[in-house]
Amino acid sequence: MSAAATVEVQPEWVHLQYAQAQTFREVYGFAGQHGVVHLEGVRYVPRGRPSRTLLIYMHPASTLQLLPMPRAMAQRGFHVLCAGSRYARNDSALIMENVVLDLGAYVRHAKEVWGYEKVVLVGWSGGGSLALFYQSQAERPCVTHTPAGDPCAIVEARLLPADGFILQAAHVSRAELLADWIDPSVLDENDPDRRDPELDLYHPDRKPPYDDAFIARFRAAQRERIRRRTDWVLEVLDTLRRRGGLEKERGFVTHRTMAEPRFLDARLDPNDRPIGTCFLGDPQTVNNGPVGIARFSTLRAWLSQWSPLTNAHGERCARDISVPMLAIEHSADDAVPQPHTQRVFDAAGSRDKTMTVLRGATHYCVGQPELLAQAVDLCAGWMAERGLAD
Repeated sequence: MSAAATVEVQPEWVHLQYAQAQTFREVYGFAGQHGVVHLEGVRYVPRGRPSRTLLIYMHPASTLQLLPMPRAMAQRGFHVLCAGSRYARNDSALIMENVVLDLGAYVRHAKEVWGYEKVVLVGWSGGGSLALFYQSQAERPCVTHTPAGDPCAIVEARLLPADGFILQAAHVSRAELLADWIDPSVLDENDPDRRDPELDLYHPDRKPPYDDAFIARFRAAQRERIRRRTDWVLEVLDTLRRRGGLEKERGFVTHRTMAEPRFLDARLDPNDRPIGTCFLGDPQTVNNGPVGIARFSTLRAWLSQWSPLTNAHGERCARDISVPMLAIEHSADDAVPQPHTQRVFDAAGSRDKTMTVLRGATHYCVGQPELLAQAVDLCAGWMAERGLAD
């Protein structure tokens, strides 16, 4: 397939549904009603280009059809599915084990209904740990319960494994990301203005570069805050269960979750990322803004996606995958911490694994058409070499 070739793409709305029993409703609206899960996605089908292979992009909560990379791959002639989970655009109640089942429904539909012979999972950003979790359970199913102790149907689902795996601009897990970003200066979880000035990254008297002693104390305090928050979640969930009433779940707010020293200090894990900003804007504004990660959550969602108890830990899951793997790190990524892609790549159990660094690429490659084309070339060439592209 020519590196310069582009084709007309026909987008198709995709709707899947499957039965799943639930003790209470997690998401607003029709989704999940009457024991049926409804999923929506967009399949990009290049006009006049049949294919035996489907690329599946899926994020736990985002919809990826508007991102540059999936569309660019489709314009190169690949069949692409941008799959949405039941928690599309709202991760406040998200259970990673349920998203694995959602992804499994798409993979099965791709092979058994659409007739694709091969599926390549593309784990972009937060989709990386999701896809790794899925593939590990498709190859070696073992997860029977969520971190909250609720039974899940992953083993019974008989997930179909993908035939290839691409990890691009992806972090280790949502839990690891939160541990890297959470503000350890918070003294009262119910009052974001009560802070320890000695741990306040945005205190006017604290400027980068930060000395090693401060960073060590800061990182330890971040982990301690995560531990305290997780202990509180477990305690509240246990209280609800012991009461035995009709209250099954509870929502809560976690303030100040964007205090990542790497975004302010170029000396830390140096790469080409912009300093003083992040993919969501000014870090200090994001720190307590409404779109910060883990801002709104339920007890079970916290345990499943944001806590150290998560099953969706890319580094651990990668050890159980055997299919060919391509890992692409974006050297100017303004979202994913620099070491994360390498950590997953090093842990991967695949004998056939390749890693490359896309120099100068930001997280989304927005306004970087040359780098976007390079990324497409990398994926296309890698797939062709392994018989994963027509």
